[in-house]
Amino acid sequence: MRRVALGLIVVLAIAAGCSGFTGSPSQPAGTAVDGQSMVDVPESAVTVSVTAVVDGDTIQIAYENGTTDTVRLVGVDTPEVHAENDPAEFEGVPETDAGASCLRGAGANASSLAKQHLLGETVGLAFDPNLDRRGYYDRLLAYVVVDGTLFNYRLVETGQARVYDSEFTRAERFYAAEETARSERRGLWRCVDPSAVTRTAIADGGTTTDSASGLAIATIHADAAGNDNENLNDEYVTLTNTGDASLDLSGWTVSDEAGHQYTFTNLTLDSNASVTLYTGSGTDTDTERYWSRDRAVWNNDGDTVSVRNASGETVLRQSY
Repeated sequence: MRRVALGLIVVLAIAAGCSGFTGSPSQPAGTAVDGQSMVDVPESAVTVSVTAVVDGDTIQIAYENGTTDTVRLVGVDTPEVHAENDPAEFEGVPETDAGASCLRGAGANASSLAKQHLLGETVGLAFDPNLDRRGYYDRLLAYVVVDGTLFNYRLVETGQARVYDSEFTRAERFYAAEETARSERRGLWRCVDPSAVTRTAIADGGTTTDSASGLAIATIHADAAGNDNENLNDEYVTLTNTGDASLDLSGWTVSDEAGHQYTFTNLTLDSNASVTLYTGSGTDTDTERYWSRDRAVWNNDGDTVSVRNASGETVLRQSY
C-alpha cells in the first residue's frame, strides 16, 4: 500500500504537510494544515476569470465586461520559464549550470501548479494599500484569492516562489513562510543542493556518470499533498534535456520498480527544455504529459525511476 509520508528528496509543488490550496470546514482559509503557518486573506475588490497562465507569478484575466488585463502577483517571484534564471536571485542556490537548470525545472512546476489551480477559474483580486495598482509593463499588481485562499502566499509557503522584495503589507509573514520553505528544502529551495537527488546513469560497466543522451531527471515529486490517490497530478517526474541538441523522446519510456510504464509519443525536447510527466489526467502539451492512471505510481518511501530509449535500452536510472 502506498503511504503518505514526508518526501525523501524533491518537493517542487506542494510541500509535505500541506493539504493543498483550499481550506477545510474546520480550518480558516489561509491556515496551513498542522498549523504550520497562517496569513490573513484579503477581501477581493473584483472578481475575474483567469484566461491564461504566463508563468507561476503572472496571469491573464478577463473582467465581467469582457475587457482583459495582465496580473503580476504581489510579493512573489517564481523562477523563469521563458528566460534564463540568475541563481544569485535565490538565496543559497549555487551560481552554476546545475543551479540554473534546477531553477528552470522549478519554474516549470510553478507554472504547472498555477495552471492547475487558476486557469479557467473565477478568482478574486485584491490590492495592497502600500503599492501602486500597476507595476512594470503596466501589469496590474494584485493578490489572487481562490477558494478562500491567498494563492500568492501559498506559492511562497510551498516553495514555488521566493519573496519579491517590496513594501507590501504582508511582507513579514511572507518572509517567515519563505524561511520555513527554504530550511525544509521545499520546491525551488531543493536547488540549494542540486546533488541531493542521487542520479545514477547506466553506461558500459555500470558507471555513475550522466546519461550520454543529455537527458536528466530534474525532479521526482513522489509524495502528493494529502491522499496520493486523490491528488494524482501532484505526483510527477520532470525530465530535462541538458544537451546542446534537441532530443526526440518518441517511443521512450518511464517506469517504476513495479513495472508500471509510460511511453512518450510525438515529443522532441529542445536543448534546456523540460517535460513533466504527471500521474493523473490532463491535456498533453510539449512541456506536460499525463499518464492518465487512476492510482498513484511512485512510492513515497523509495522507488526507482528508469528511462529507456525507443530501442528499450536503459539510458537513465535514478533512485530515491
